[in-house]
Amino acid sequence: MDLSLHRGELYWPETVDEVPSYPALEQDLTCDVLIVGGGMAGALCAEALSHTPLKTVLVEKRTVGGGSSSANTGLLQYSNDKMLHEFIEELGEEKAVRFYKLCLQAVEDLQKTAGTFSMPAYFARRPSLYYASDDNDVSKLRKEYEALKKHGFEVEYLEKDRIKELFSFEKPAALLTHGDADVNPFQYIHGLMNLVHTRNVEIYENTSVKEAGIDKEYIYFSTDKGRIAAKKVIYSTGYETIPFAEKLGAELNRTYAIATTPVIDLTNWAYRALVWETKRPYFYMRTTEDGRIIAGGLDEDKMEAPVNKEIIKERGEQLLQRVKEHFPKYELEVSHTWSASFGESDDGLPFIGQHPDNEKIYYCLGFGGNGTVYSMLGAQILSDLIQGKENADAEIVRLDR
Repeated sequence: MDLSLHRGELYWPETVDEVPSYPALEQDLTCDVLIVGGGMAGALCAEALSHTPLKTVLVEKRTVGGGSSSANTGLLQYSNDKMLHEFIEELGEEKAVRFYKLCLQAVEDLQKTAGTFSMPAYFARRPSLYYASDDNDVSKLRKEYEALKKHGFEVEYLEKDRIKELFSFEKPAALLTHGDADVNPFQYIHGLMNLVHTRNVEIYENTSVKEAGIDKEYIYFSTDKGRIAAKKVIYSTGYETIPFAEKLGAELNRTYAIATTPVIDLTNWAYRALVWETKRPYFYMRTTEDGRIIAGGLDEDKMEAPVNKEIIKERGEQLLQRVKEHFPKYELEVSHTWSASFGESDDGLPFIGQHPDNEKIYYCLGFGGNGTVYSMLGAQILSDLIQGKENADAEIVRLDR
């Protein structure tokens, strides 16, 4: 499947002065693990496998970080699009709580990994403000607070007056959760790739592959100028894997995002928290290292990012107005507007694990608003499975659930 994963003017690539590049594959090779896809999921899988003796090769048909990852808005949250108390009702308490704790640990692990980079990659721990969009959602927030508190997550319940004191805007109620983060995803991916390259992971850009047969030992792939024989393959092709993912229970939609001009004084944005709401589809905001505001939302039930520049510009202005509704005193203009495709699973969980019918094929598909977090926990699960180790958490996100 070849679709446009994003359109418009992206902000993150402008924050890297010299984007590292990697060669195209021009020879035959053999490896233990082939990773297909050079976005966040592929980079995290490569990092996990770089700690093993397995010969690992990563191929990207375009450029590293140039797909949907470059349009990622970089909010890292353990709370999901589906609340914990909703997951408990659907999955049972033990499995739901374990999944939330895996997501929280994944944020921790993303921070630890960032600390090993030799390249600059902005990463900051932040709390999240999750507010009730209207009075009807207050009881739902209260129920979520009780569930999070019961299971040991650090969370505060904020009444209307406390929200106004911290953030200046008024909302009926909110949760302030601790343990999240924000990141520059483009810098982070290139920090990962640089790191794994020093650990002998081979990286090839501008290299498309097609499955070309299988035997007892290898699965084979053809490229423009050669062939790859791999004992195992991980597809981390994100939203371009949608035909397969649709069979599992997923769909592709599109969303919009903006970056504003820098704000001189971010007073009344307590802790520079990540901000999001209970309404679906939801509006969300964060700040950047240089004081810009990244905001997103206006999700639509369409797969491909729109070609029409006027539509993208119009949605950008709508998002700017939403920001100004919250912070009317900030002097803001839109500096970048883009649209991007994103995937969602029917049950709110990512698809991570071994293909149900082929023991050589694995997937790391972090569908949902927490794609980077899912990819981190997925990389760790897949590293275990590929090495033949037991991983009890694989059951939660397996493909044939």
